[in-house]
Amino acid sequence: MDRCVNRCVPNQSLGGAVDGHEGGECARMLSDKNISEMLSAGLGPLTYRLRTELAGEVWHWNPHGNWSDERHHCGYWTSSSSIAQPINISYGYRLPRRGNTIDQANNDGYSRISDGNETSFWKSNPYLDPFFTHENEDAHPQWIVVDLGAARPVNSIHIQWAHPYARQFRIEYWTGHDPMHLHIDQTDSWQVFPQGILTNSLGGDLTVRLSSNAIQVQFLRVLMTSSSGTALHASSDIRDKLGFAVRELSVGNIDDSGQFHDYVVHNPERQQQTIIYVSSTDPWHRAEDIDYKTEQPGIDFILRSRLTNRLPVLLPVGVLYDTPDNAVAEVRYLLERKYSLEGIEVGEEADGQWTAPEDYAALYIAIAQRLRAISPKLRIGGPSLQNFDTHLLTWPDKLGNRFWMNRFLRVLRAGECAFNFFSFEYYPFDDVCGDAAPHLLEAPHRLRTMLSSLRADGVPTDIPWLMTESGYSVFAGRPEVDIEGALFHADTIGTFLTSGGSKAYMYGYEPNYLVDEMKCSWGNLMMLQMPASGNKLNRLSMYYSARLISKEWMQPVNGVHALYPVNIEPIEDAVSVYAVRRPDKQWALLAVNKDPQRSAKLEVRFVSSDGGSTKSFVGQVYVAQFCREQYRWEDNGENGRPMLSKPAAHTQRRPSQYYELSPYSISVVRGDVSR
Repeated sequence: MDRCVNRCVPNQSLGGAVDGHEGGECARMLSDKNISEMLSAGLGPLTYRLRTELAGEVWHWNPHGNWSDERHHCGYWTSSSSIAQPINISYGYRLPRRGNTIDQANNDGYSRISDGNETSFWKSNPYLDPFFTHENEDAHPQWIVVDLGAARPVNSIHIQWAHPYARQFRIEYWTGHDPMHLHIDQTDSWQVFPQGILTNSLGGDLTVRLSSNAIQVQFLRVLMTSSSGTALHASSDIRDKLGFAVRELSVGNIDDSGQFHDYVVHNPERQQQTIIYVSSTDPWHRAEDIDYKTEQPGIDFILRSRLTNRLPVLLPVGVLYDTPDNAVAEVRYLLERKYSLEGIEVGEEADGQWTAPEDYAALYIAIAQRLRAISPKLRIGGPSLQNFDTHLLTWPDKLGNRFWMNRFLRVLRAGECAFNFFSFEYYPFDDVCGDAAPHLLEAPHRLRTMLSSLRADGVPTDIPWLMTESGYSVFAGRPEVDIEGALFHADTIGTFLTSGGSKAYMYGYEPNYLVDEMKCSWGNLMMLQMPASGNKLNRLSMYYSARLISKEWMQPVNGVHALYPVNIEPIEDAVSVYAVRRPDKQWALLAVNKDPQRSAKLEVRFVSSDGGSTKSFVGQVYVAQFCREQYRWEDNGENGRPMLSKPAAHTQRRPSQYYELSPYSISVVRGDVSR
């Protein structure tokens, strides 16, 4: 009880996240009445999430702005930084030079490399060219990875280059199972085909015999290191000449008769084409590419709303599919409006979109340096890492370094670039169909392992660590709306804060609907449910866990709370306990029992770090408990709802030897401690 591990001010450390949604939903979700209900959960600061970045789209954060080719309403877009009418809604624009088959949002786009259309093409991001990075041309090699779906006998490749094309490139194959999802114990690598190195290429349609004998291959990579610097049409925009472009790509086998058998399925449908991954994508687009299916709440609408609680807001700028000019214009706009900013988060989930750490670092630096020039005090950070297991890995560099964050930070340090906060997301479980109970037991350990790995990678511990999103899973399912959602949320907040975290934002802050994403159970990441009929929101389990934390465990929310370590003897994975000493001098314990069947008895002792003194509660002890007596979910498909939804039960009692923790429960036990 004398070894504090962290300090926090709840109304600055416990916040909510708002995101983009399906077309037409933002206004319904964020009505004034719904905002009042959201605020009643007791959360403080706000972060704005950028769904367009996950969709592989350019964000027109202001619908007014300029095209680089204004005459044809196409090219590279810069939203206007001039103050006009408030921005209440905004949209992303699909990229007609897209390379990835898969995205992290609606996942309804497709790669132009395997779409079967020889007039379309993929092009890499011109801002990674030496013209902008001022580095050697091999500093940011660009690549295409083809997943054939299963191992096939490969001896040839056919590439239909566009402009600019690669003058030097090589063709490689992966020796193992899956190069896109790496594990620390894997020793697989990219190997060059026997005849896979090409120099002085002239572009055009090119068939390359890769080996005399076919090699069993599932994943193939085209690695490009030297650009032709040519454009398809005469252009005054240098960006048209930078990077690499491919119209169509075929991988297969040339038989003894000389016939080429193509294993790539060429189709402009995401579910029907061969899956393609690329290193980057050119943000060039057209006015007609607007995506009305996904919308972002307008930045003025959010920043003028009561959702901010008059606290600084964490805002993003687009980076992977955007331009530095658009990012700078956005920040100029925010500063001109005198909005209170927690910081600027550069992009979102670059690692989860297979971006090389050096590529992301180059784009980050290009934006951060210009932002610092217009506002030296502006806090800049990121990268809003996607969840990972044990280690965040990428393909090894020339020194054999496989650690994504370590390599990213190394580039930033070399460039003496600002990195004022670190942000990440935590969604540990992909399985929303099976039993949640075993997963809940793993959640704290997984988060601690993740944080330990990041510290080992060199993430500075003297800057704020922000958990900008968290949830049971990135996929929607029943555990998120049943009581397991509350247990996970409370356990995650307790683990994060006692591990030294600075700010945690709840994802699913807005009211939402049930969905059957994985075709096994209806649910969603949300604390408030918008019913299929009627206007009254249903309060879900995470709403009550948020209130328990902000109204019972931590009070007053504007005061400094000290967090202390808790030892559980004997060790019991089903029970987690987190301790704070509040500004009112009371001690409060947040206890989570993750056993769905058995209650647990909690004996409380406060012991000095040297073991020299032991104290206990005195006077009145206040207990608040949330369990199945307060909350039960009725699983009824799209009409599912809580059949029981009540706040935590409260009792006041004299100190006792044990405090009972009901099965599947969150409890707060607080009171004074003997001196």
